[in-house]
Amino acid sequence: MVILASCALVVAVAALLFSILALRRLRVRRGVSAEALPEDVHGLRQEVAALRAEARDALRHLAVVRYDAFGDMGGHLSWSLALADDAGHGVVLTSIHGRSEARTYAKSISAWSCEQQLSPEEEEAIEHARPAR
Repeated sequence: MVILASCALVVAVAALLFSILALRRLRVRRGVSAEALPEDVHGLRQEVAALRAEARDALRHLAVVRYDAFGDMGGHLSWSLALADDAGHGVVLTSIHGRSEARTYAKSISAWSCEQQLSPEEEEAIEHARPAR
């Protein structure tokens, strides 16, 4: 087993070296020089910065709190879900399940707070969704 692993490692290293040599030959044939690299890196950095700016508005902070809304029911069928962007703007969705019905609520949040009164579970979901400071 050790011999097989050693052979695989040797083949992988040889393939890596072959790939590096092929890439260098391709650059020489196409006339790509080391001077062109900083311009490409600058463009990539600009693109990454633009993607980060777009991601700030994405609802990427989320947390779910499951609980029993009524004492006679088990299974944690009720839940509160907080979804927010980097600035804390988003929504809290809550679904309360009873024996014969389920109710769903949506409350908007702004800067990690809500104008409407929140249940303890909704507050907990917002706190868990909020990134560490």
